[in-house]
Amino acid sequence: MRLKNQYALLNFAYHAAINYPAPVNLTYMWNFGIYALLCLAVQLLTGILLAMHYTPEINLAFLSVEHIMRDLNYGWLLRYMHANGASMFFIVVYIHTFRGLFFGSYLYPRQLLWIVGALILLLMIMTAFMGYVLPWGQMSFWGATVITNLFSAIPVIGNDIVLWLWGGFAIDNATLNRFFSFHYLLPFIITALVIIHILLLHDFKSNNPLGLSIIFDNLSFSPYYLIKDLFGVILFLFFFSIFIFFFPNLLGHPDNYIMANPLVTPPHIVPEWYFLPFYAILRSIPNKLFGVLALFAAIVTLIFLPLFHLSEIRSNLFKPASRFLFWFFLMNCFILGWIGSQPVHQPYVFIGQFATIFYFAYFFIALPFLSFFEQFFWTNDIYMEKQITNNKDLL
Repeated sequence: MRLKNQYALLNFAYHAAINYPAPVNLTYMWNFGIYALLCLAVQLLTGILLAMHYTPEINLAFLSVEHIMRDLNYGWLLRYMHANGASMFFIVVYIHTFRGLFFGSYLYPRQLLWIVGALILLLMIMTAFMGYVLPWGQMSFWGATVITNLFSAIPVIGNDIVLWLWGGFAIDNATLNRFFSFHYLLPFIITALVIIHILLLHDFKSNNPLGLSIIFDNLSFSPYYLIKDLFGVILFLFFFSIFIFFFPNLLGHPDNYIMANPLVTPPHIVPEWYFLPFYAILRSIPNKLFGVLALFAAIVTLIFLPLFHLSEIRSNLFKPASRFLFWFFLMNCFILGWIGSQPVHQPYVFIGQFATIFYFAYFFIALPFLSFFEQFFWTNDIYMEKQITNNKDLL
């Protein structure tokens, strides 16, 4: 039985990595799933090694990070790989997500595949936030203060949730311990979801630029796509290495190299860059409760996108209006990220409110309307083309 299971595992690995039939027209935009898997492996390995030397205690956490950087052999490399690896992880996952939006990878029959991917993104955001708190610098402490206080806006149970997150009546040692525990645990849950994501991918097969449900011209994953992915991985590692060795602190905040001080509030509290669009949505709504709801809705909307958007035409290559609106939506997300890094005053507040309205209007109004509108005219064009062809055959 044990030998049979080993053969079954080897057979699955062979069909998944060697003999997997992939559409012949996949571009390099389909490489970002491999990059995300590589980033996850880097984060797991470096995170485990860093945890061996990190001390989750408010008086020692900052000093233990400095010890890793200065005294541990290649500790600087481990920390820079882990810190910049989080940014690389979000870069490739965001590109992977926008590619799925453009080519309709969330539509039938890949709805479950998309939902699992959106859950992975949600857990990534939670994990990255908790990891951002661990160095116990000024931005770590005050970022944790701002975000955990958001839960107090929840009616009835909000204050109890905040006290549970803090482990007391203020952000203290219990808070740091809880965040460290969750930051260590969640990546393994993400890994489990990634495995499910890959299994679903091999069950429903990859989408393709044309958005066709059936591609009759397929290629075995090896050697063509294996070499193509390997070439992409080499380029990605080169890009990753530039940040590690030349600009290791470019994507961080300098205030986080100052030890946390509860008595000194930074003039402008800014989260990491990959949180900025959601942070802008939160700040754009004056009411605290509705701001928190909008923050969560911005992420949850991606999870439920396949349930309220139905279309027989997947790829935006065949939908001119949707294609134009998609690029406008992408620009809108960049604007939200920029607004999230700016102070809370005009004109940034107005621009953020407009960008927030467009963000939700894209999912709840534009996509359903345009999918119906374009599908109606697309099917009518096909019908007319068939009629013209039939008339020519009769003549």
